[in-house]
Amino acid sequence: MKEYRAREEIKCNVRIPTNSATLEGELIVPDNAAGVVLFAHGSGSSRFSPRNQFVAQIIREAGMGTLLFDLLTREEESVDLVTREYRFDVGLLARRLEDATGWIANQSDTSHLRVGYFGSSTGGGAALIAASKVGERIGAVVSRGGRPDLAGAVLPNVKSPTLLIVGGRDEVVIELNKQALAQLRCKKELKIVPGASHLFEEPGALEEVARLAADWFQQHLPIQ
Repeated sequence: MKEYRAREEIKCNVRIPTNSATLEGELIVPDNAAGVVLFAHGSGSSRFSPRNQFVAQIIREAGMGTLLFDLLTREEESVDLVTREYRFDVGLLARRLEDATGWIANQSDTSHLRVGYFGSSTGGGAALIAASKVGERIGAVVSRGGRPDLAGAVLPNVKSPTLLIVGGRDEVVIELNKQALAQLRCKKELKIVPGASHLFEEPGALEEVARLAADWFQQHLPIQ
């Protein structure tokens, strides 16, 4: 990965309007950023997750901005913990990710930046659905322990270079990612992190995820 160090030029809490909710997030964009990465995580995680914050920091050190935001409101998250009705509603999650992409495009400080998606768990499927609809503005997609299979029939429509990262011990998800990989028609790779489980909690596993993601975004987000 190319070395990059820059001061943080923009750091603010934001509120992102969508058709059905207002979402809270944290936007940090280094000076001379080459793009901005939007995080899409599944239920049970949040913008405050240490795993998300760690990966975001590494991505910023590689020269990209980050937007960590919650795809579900607090009320929806509370309902989902009981009913599980939102976590697999990738259509809803994708629409909100599209809304956040539009919000980024309308901000004077970020309108010039290409967008990348970093999706985890069901957020991986939502990221690919959103990328298939938004099109060329999405410069790259990374899925960590994701469910790209949930993107279903739209997978062949994704044009954004896509990296799928799965833990070597996450056997069921590995197979689901292999099936999704076969349907993608864009530039694509599947990276398996040896010895890692679904949450990449083993020593060094999340560091490897962050390195792979930062490399992918560095390669594909800057305007060529």
